[in-house]
Amino acid sequence: MSDILLIIVGAVLVQNFVLTRFLGICPFMGVSRNLETALGMGGAVIFVMVLANAITWLIHHFLLAPYHLEYLLTIAFILVIASLVQLVEMILKKVSPALNQALGIYLPLITTNCAVLGCAILCITFRYDFIRTVVFGGASAVGFTFALVLFSGIRERLEFSRIPRFVQGLPLNFITAGILSMAFMGFAGLVK
Repeated sequence: MSDILLIIVGAVLVQNFVLTRFLGICPFMGVSRNLETALGMGGAVIFVMVLANAITWLIHHFLLAPYHLEYLLTIAFILVIASLVQLVEMILKKVSPALNQALGIYLPLITTNCAVLGCAILCITFRYDFIRTVVFGGASAVGFTFALVLFSGIRERLEFSRIPRFVQGLPLNFITAGILSMAFMGFAGLVK
C-alpha cells in the first residue's frame, strides 16, 4: 500500500508531467487563461489518461508482448488515445457545448499530448502491474490538472496587476511557469 502512495505523491508533486518533466506544455500554456477552462481540460485529461493507461497496458501485455510486436507500441498507443479523445469530444459536444467551444483546438490536441503518451509508455518502462498503471495514470493526470489550475489562477491574478509592457503576454507566462517549475522541483527529495 505504501508503494501506491509513493506513486501518487511522486506523480502529482515530485515528477509532475508539466512542471518537472516538461511534457504537455501546449495545453498548459493555451488553456490556462481562466479557471473554468483549465478545470475542463483537466477533467478531459484525467479521463483520457486513466483509460489510456488501462487500455494500453492490456494491449501491451496481451497483444504486443506475447506476439513480439513491441515495435508497434507507439502507433497502438496513439490509436487508443485518439479514440478516447474522440469519445471525450463527442461527450462534451452533447453535455457542455460551451466548454467544448472554450477548449477549442486544445481538446483534439490531447491526442498528440506527449504527457498522455509519455505516461502510458512510462508505465511499460517501469514494469508496473495493472493497478499501479491505473494509479500512476490517475495521479499523473491529477498532477497535470493541479499544475493547470494553479497556473490559471496565477494568470487570472496577473491580469489585474500592473506589469511592464515588454513582459506582458507570452514572456510573462514563461517566466511564471519557470518560477512555478522551480517551486515544484523543491519536492525532488520527497520520493525516490
